[in-house]
Formats: sequence, structure tokens, C-alpha cells
Amino acid sequence: MQGNLIIVSSPSGGGKGTLIKEVLKILPNIGYSVSFTTRKMRDGEENGKDYFFVSNKQFKDLIKKGEFLEFAEVHGNYYGTSLNFVNAEIDAGRDIVLEIDVQGAQSIRKVFPQAVSIFILPPSFEVLQKRLTARATEKKEDLNLRLQNSFAEVGRFVEFEYVVVNNEVTKATNDLKTIILAERQKRIRQSYSIKAILDSFDMSKKTLPEIKPKLWLNKPKNLLKKPPKSQK
Repeated sequence: MQGNLIIVSSPSGGGKGTLIKEVLKILPNIGYSVSFTTRKMRDGEENGKDYFFVSNKQFKDLIKKGEFLEFAEVHGNYYGTSLNFVNAEIDAGRDIVLEIDVQGAQSIRKVFPQAVSIFILPPSFEVLQKRLTARATEKKEDLNLRLQNSFAEVGRFVEFEYVVVNNEVTKATNDLKTIILAERQKRIRQSYSIKAILDSFDMSKKTLPEIKPKLWLNKPKNLLKKPPKSQK
């Protein structure tokens, strides 16, 4: 059985990265697709773990080679998802999580319409603004661009199957985990496993001796008794 492709998207500062990291700690048989990007590495990030950080030229070379499932320019930087990695993980039966922007999510759903799409919604604009400001990783003009883009991105939550409100990390993590587990149990996604189970019943039916149902040849004695005559 193939794994599920899980798209997790939100406006910048929505908390999708934090929630994904928490879910990866507690769920088995799930992987994370590390994207390629041309943006600068932030403090605390690791190349190959958070992103593959490449130059504009390297990114364009990867596009020419057909290495990306999707790619897009977001907030002035390029982001791309590795096609080979995603296919390998899904074929191996592992769920794979994509942390991706709204624009990239739309592109992937065109290629993988069966993908599970989840939108992480901040509880308010004020909270989103505080999170981005506290991050202190962007210049003022970059911060303003992300905030401006968030107005359009938030309105596109209707394009996603699920919405998780990230007001409190523990609850939002549990909501995200519950969605992923529920998707694993959907009938259509369990089709291969169910077929194998049903096939095993067919094989057992052929090997078991035939059991004929017992016929009730004689009526029970109490049914043979005539009801007493009524006395007038």
C-alpha cells in the first residue's frame, strides 16, 4: 500500500513548521520532504534538514533537469519540492509531509489530486504579526511583504480539506496528528490491505471441509401437543 502525500500549508508565521516537527516526533512511518530554497539560512537552521539552501543558478539548473514536483517564487525567494524523494517515500509505503506555501499546495494538488491538504490558520492577524515580529529573521520590508501576503493566503483556506487553528501548540499538534491517522484508515486508502484480507478468506473457504446445516426433522414434543380445549 502506498503512503499518503500530506500537504501542510499556512501563511508565513502560521506555525506549520513547529506543528510538523512535533507530529514527526510522535507518529511512526512518516517522513518529511526537505524543500530546496534560494533564501538565506536563518539562525538555528541546518542545510539538508530544514532546507537545501542553493543559489539562484543552482535552482534554475534543477528546474531544467526536471528535479521538482513543484516550484514557486514566494516573498522574493524560490522554493521547490524534490520529485524523486516524494515518489520514493510514497512507493515505500511511508506518509510524506510537505511544508509548503499556498501557491505550491495548489500546484501539487494538480499532480497529486489524492493528496491530503491541511491548512494551519493563526487565531488572529495580531497573533500572526507578533509571531513574525518575534522571529526577528526578516528585514522590515520583508516582514511587511509577508504580512501583506497573509491577507490573500488566509482567504484560501477554503481550498483545503482540513483546517487546524493554531492557537495552542499542544492542541493543534494533536489535531494534526488525528487528521493524519484518520486518513490512513480511510477505506479507499486501505484498499490493498482489505483486498489481501478478503483473498485470505477465499483461500480458507476452499481448504475448509464443507459443513452442511443440520435439518430439524422432528418437531419438538411441546409443539406436537394440542392446546387444551377451552371450557365454557
